[in-house]
Amino acid sequence: MTDAVHRDGNASIQGLPTLPRLPFISPLPMTGPLLVALPCLLAALLGFKTYAPYGADAALGIAFGAAAVVAMAQTLILAARPPLVEPLFGGLDRMYRVHKWLGISAAVLMILHQQIEPDFERTVRETGLGELGEEAGDLAFNALLALIAVSWFRRLPFIGLEIPYQIWRFSHRFMGVLFAIVIVHQFFVDMPTGVDPFLSILLNTFGIAGVAAWIFTELVAPQLRRREFTVSEISQTGDTTTLRLSPKGRAMRWRPGQFAFVRAPEAGLSEPHPFTIASAPRPDGALTFSIRALGGWTRSLPATLRTGTRVQVEGPYGRFDFRKGGARQIWLAGGIGITPFLAWAESMTEAERRDIHLVHCVRTQEEAIGIETLRAAAARNPRFSFEVVVTTRDGRLTAERLIGAAPFAVRQADLWFCGPTGLKDGILKGLKARGQTPRRVRFEQFEFV
Repeated sequence: MTDAVHRDGNASIQGLPTLPRLPFISPLPMTGPLLVALPCLLAALLGFKTYAPYGADAALGIAFGAAAVVAMAQTLILAARPPLVEPLFGGLDRMYRVHKWLGISAAVLMILHQQIEPDFERTVRETGLGELGEEAGDLAFNALLALIAVSWFRRLPFIGLEIPYQIWRFSHRFMGVLFAIVIVHQFFVDMPTGVDPFLSILLNTFGIAGVAAWIFTELVAPQLRRREFTVSEISQTGDTTTLRLSPKGRAMRWRPGQFAFVRAPEAGLSEPHPFTIASAPRPDGALTFSIRALGGWTRSLPATLRTGTRVQVEGPYGRFDFRKGGARQIWLAGGIGITPFLAWAESMTEAERRDIHLVHCVRTQEEAIGIETLRAAAARNPRFSFEVVVTTRDGRLTAERLIGAAPFAVRQADLWFCGPTGLKDGILKGLKARGQTPRRVRFEQFEFV
């Protein structure tokens, strides 16, 4: 879900060796990460400078605590999914990765703050509110560490145990309450008087912004962003459930390749899950989602959803758009990663001038969905071609096979990818070894975290 800057192919200069050609992989845009890192750094520097006269331990303790408050506030701000901020990160999936590491950083900083806790007992007069603030800080510290650990280790290593999504999501929702307790600690803990107030202003501003973002996420956003749909069709192909949703009232506008969050509280599926919209925009505003059974929520869809069931959709999000690519493109889909390409293919007209070849890798034939959509796109436009690689029948897709099947040189094309990371890495490695590295590689994050 990200954009990439144009990259020309390497050119050899007579008398000098040709350097190996590396793929231009769409990077994580640095604007967003820098914008969240700088306030944390500023808070740490201000904390150290402001309290340096009280000793190195006090200065370090305050620096770590100040950076933790700002980092935690920003995790809540990013969790609100501000639409104007998403482009700075290259898409919501990339923004959520920064959100995750901000939370981890906040946990580390809180531990450091707790270990180097400033001691101002000899320089401040203790008050009842100060004691309340200190107790609030201890409570929030321990609880936040537990919740961040739940979020970080959703899939426990080595033993394969996965924390249920409901518990994982609850941990996220409850963090706002604990952060509000942290702000109580920030407001009322006893501190020396006469110090530069700018640090307090900075922390209070971020603290209020973080709590406000959490309130918006939990109470306001659901009313503003969610649109009502009903299930008009439901079908199943193998372990994939395809839903066609019709809008009730205001329709949603989106671009092919974007995704949305879906929930069905009427059917007991109240937790929102993100899925790529597998259809192009239509006059009637209907959406299609093809959802593979990968967990308890998705496995329950065939048994719980019926025609007429009301569904809520929030979105759209994402910046995965083939129209920002070059004149020759290879689309590579692994399994259910075909969904953005189905939307692209459906939106393609006979006027499309790009040469495009799609390869869909599936384990069995029954996992191949959207074949009719792809055939229709190929019939409309002879510049579009596709093939389905069934690994149980054809063997695994190799770089050599991809090179032989593409109607143009792979090294002259952009590679668009959606699917398991292992497939992407293996194909790119093979293409590089054969001197057919794509001009650009753009990919959608298959998992948010």
